[in-house]
Amino acid sequence: MEQLKIIDAHHHFWDLSHNRYPWLQDEPLIPFRYGDYGPIRRNYLPVDFRRDNASFKLIGSIHIEAESDPENPTAETAWLGMIREESGLPSACVAQAWLHHDNIEEVLAAQAAFPFVRAIRHKPPEPDGFMTSEAWRRGYALLSKYNLSFDLQTPWTRLAEAVDLARAFPETQVILNHTGLPSDRSAAGLDGWRKGMRLAATLPNFALKISGIGMPGLPWTVDLNRGVVLDTIDIFGVDRCMFASNFPVDSIIADYTTIFGGFMEITAGFTHSEREKMFCDNAVRFYRLNLV
Repeated sequence: MEQLKIIDAHHHFWDLSHNRYPWLQDEPLIPFRYGDYGPIRRNYLPVDFRRDNASFKLIGSIHIEAESDPENPTAETAWLGMIREESGLPSACVAQAWLHHDNIEEVLAAQAAFPFVRAIRHKPPEPDGFMTSEAWRRGYALLSKYNLSFDLQTPWTRLAEAVDLARAFPETQVILNHTGLPSDRSAAGLDGWRKGMRLAATLPNFALKISGIGMPGLPWTVDLNRGVVLDTIDIFGVDRCMFASNFPVDSIIADYTTIFGGFMEITAGFTHSEREKMFCDNAVRFYRLNLV
């Protein structure tokens, strides 16, 4: 059987000598959901990425902003432009912008001027209610003006707030990162996660990436993650799900082959056409890729 084509819908590159990444470079280290992240406090470039996914038929990728210096949000994007010229990756990127800042329109215009930028990510900080604030929504309302979608990274406990936001701005596509972060695998935790995901799935402008589902202190296994993957596909359907590695971050808990091979094993019961959508075609559509 022909090997499935892959577009990795969520990964990062960084060069610590070129851009500043406070969370990777500053001391003391921040609390991190996978625990010790010392192993990824080093450069990660296309040559490393291609080495990690060499077992797969990768035809494109989406770089997600990696929390570089917020004082200069376009610096990472400009650097990615040079990386693309040299390596052909990434195919597109999700850029940084702080939606509640006074200069948000200036930043969005600058990011949108890069032809490979498709979306913006700004992780809503604590406390709950930030996504309902006037300042946040004023910035969010500008995304459609610049033809930008929104990558949302937030735990499932805040999905009701996110749904209210997405409902208020139906013209803006929301792409939920990391499967809604189902870190609590207790029966009660998974029940709450499913309810939040079902609520999000009621809106047609919500899609998601199945990624970032590792557990701290535990190896990534099919048995550990099968239920989360299949429940997600059942809730959102094959037309709104994309698979992604979250590399190099998820290299803390597994190698690339374990994660993507696991996704392929879990989805073996789906048709070839359905798998093509989730591993490739949906990313082309949602991130508006022009692959040659």
